[in-house]
Amino acid sequence: MRQWKQFLEPYKQAVDELKIKFKGLRAQYDLEDVHTPVEFVTGRVKPLASIYDRTLEKGIPFEPSDELATELPDIAGLRMMCQFVDDIGTVVEALRQRKDLEIVEERDYISNKKPSGYRSYHMIIKYPVQTIHGEKTILAEIQIRTLAMNFWASIEHSLNYKYEGEMPNEIRLRLERAAEAAFQLDEEMSQIRDEIQDAQQYFSAFKETGSYDEKDRRKR
Repeated sequence: MRQWKQFLEPYKQAVDELKIKFKGLRAQYDLEDVHTPVEFVTGRVKPLASIYDRTLEKGIPFEPSDELATELPDIAGLRMMCQFVDDIGTVVEALRQRKDLEIVEERDYISNKKPSGYRSYHMIIKYPVQTIHGEKTILAEIQIRTLAMNFWASIEHSLNYKYEGEMPNEIRLRLERAAEAAFQLDEEMSQIRDEIQDAQQYFSAFKETGSYDEKDRRKR
């Protein structure tokens, strides 16, 4: 168990650091007083039980090793949630411009959804962490999606776990229809994006001051 703790510690460090950095990205947009494409950020290190299941799928030894680190690039995982579909592209471009990580793979499951209906934008990155033994570069996965996409993906993950990957056909079809409904919701919200953002600005102003200023009233 000690070996696993030592193996996973850099991944935990990477998740903690990246969460702070990506949340800082949101704060920077707020300071510029412009729409932030990042709604919130979450992160996790894959549990040992999930790592074990993946090693069985891939036919590799369940042991801390360079092979495991290469074959499972999502041991460290971050999710960046956005309000609107268009925000995803903004976040992707912002990540491409960063100097503190290297993007090694991108998969667009939004333009090219999975057969199940799953939509998200995936990036595999290399990220360096500083340890007492020197710098260690690890692989991590970043998933960028809307709130609606994330809700659907969470439900699908739970059902797949319940049915051990053998989901009943009726449930699978309902999930596919739900995925399309979620995407239609995203599309509709994008159509009234300006109205939504104006409403959010009014609400934020009200929370801060207790009332809208005269300029805001005239805009209404």
